Amino acid sequence: MFEVGSENLFNSVKLGYVIVESDHLERWLTFGKDAIGLHAEYLSEDMLSFRIDRHIRRFLIKKGNAEDFTSLGFQVKDENSLKSILEILKERRIEVRRGSGIDANLRGVESFWEFLGPKGLRIEIFINPILTETPLNMLSKGFVTEQFGMGHFAMVSKQPEKLIEFWKEIFGARISDYIEQKMSGVTLDITFLRMNPRHHSIAIAATRGLRLDPLSTRIQHLNIEMRNLEDMTNAYQRCKELGFEIAHGIGQHPNDLELSFYVITPSGFEFEVGWNPISVSEIDWKQNKYKQISAWGHEPEISTALSRFNEFRRGFFSLFRSEYIPF
Repeated sequence: MFEVGSENLFNSVKLGYVIVESDHLERWLTFGKDAIGLHAEYLSEDMLSFRIDRHIRRFLIKKGNAEDFTSLGFQVKDENSLKSILEILKERRIEVRRGSGIDANLRGVESFWEFLGPKGLRIEIFINPILTETPLNMLSKGFVTEQFGMGHFAMVSKQPEKLIEFWKEIFGARISDYIEQKMSGVTLDITFLRMNPRHHSIAIAATRGLRLDPLSTRIQHLNIEMRNLEDMTNAYQRCKELGFEIAHGIGQHPNDLELSFYVITPSGFEFEVGWNPISVSEIDWKQNKYKQISAWGHEPEISTALSRFNEFRRGFFSLFRSEYIPF
């Protein structure tokens, strides 16, 4: 029903900011500033912010006990794109609320609209970010954002078909490719979706057969892309030296060819720091299916009997937990 309008939205949307609720602000400060190398500042004793470019907000860490993402902010190109999205949401009978001026300022945007999205995440959309010329004070030399947005994120879903259609319909996302990965006797099917030239802004994983969700957070991992290989490898060393658990060591993915590592954040989800992924040319791109998540490397560094048991336990109980998808 919305194929034409949704398709017209492609290349009009990119990930703008994320909001996380955590009771470990001091540890988050160490993680973001000293380990990853981001520009950090306290907005108040209960709120921490990270910058990676001219946007005054990219990461907002709010005091609370959720230890999870609460909101994802998406930047849209212009008023026409915003209008198209709001019309699709209205047709789908999804309630949309305009955010207050105070909340917009907190997010570093002129104004925004929000609605309840997949897995209970607040999905927020905005046009104009607030920019600053204040120099960045960070260990890394820079990050790739611009037309690509701030990075990508991955979700595990018990309803992957519906979740894929959600992102395609609302934001005009397109499928880039697929990966199937066998681990611990379970096959994981992963679909990679792009909204702009970044190879993927969203990855959606699902267990084949019996659908399980063993995660304690709504988002499995968040990715940012560094401009320099040396910055990525230095961040890897700092994470280890500062005592942050490395989920997967440095390796390379076969589909987007990104070199990266995964580290566990103070809130428990994974944070992927990458370098030099390919971008997609719409003229000659062809979908592929890959048989493994990594071409080389990405060896697990924290897999223990206890962690595997906890994943099994969460996966089992997820059988009895509903998963919200807006339609």
